[in-house]
Amino acid sequence: MSLIFWKKASPLRKRILAIIVVFVISVALTIAGTLTPIDEEEANAINDDLNQTVNSLKEQGALLQYIFGNNFMLTLIMFVPFFGPFFGGYVFYNTGTVIAAVAIAEHFPPTLTFLALFLTPVAWLEFLAYSIAIAESVWLIRRILQRRGKHELVNASKFLLICAIILFVAAIIETILIQVV
Repeated sequence: MSLIFWKKASPLRKRILAIIVVFVISVALTIAGTLTPIDEEEANAINDDLNQTVNSLKEQGALLQYIFGNNFMLTLIMFVPFFGPFFGGYVFYNTGTVIAAVAIAEHFPPTLTFLALFLTPVAWLEFLAYSIAIAESVWLIRRILQRRGKHELVNASKFLLICAIILFVAAIIETILIQVV
């Protein structure tokens, strides 16, 4: 039954469904990282390092460039066939542990902190860009195995541009939020 649904779906619908599935898996992996126990000493060290980095970047006026550059570099790696999805899984889990560390250091519940991040458009935009990259990586794998990889590179290029735009908008919003707080 589900195979029939997939076969009847348009190429656009298949891509959207793949992105949604990756998005859900990404959120689940990040939640798993958030639920990972971290002792208070380690949480404080992670939080202090993060705050020091942010303050240094603010002083240098390089916060926007750093946020965009860091997120775009991660996204580029997630596009890589075969390796990208596994790397993405590691990034999501690690992001969850950092969220937990910051929450613990600031005396907030980690799961509530994770959910609060989705009150901002930044989390939605970043997870969307990462999900697009990983879904396209899977499409590239599929097309390579079908010996149609060159054709899929055109789509990958389009998705790469879309991800860059999404991440740039997210970086602008995140920079404004950090400057205001």
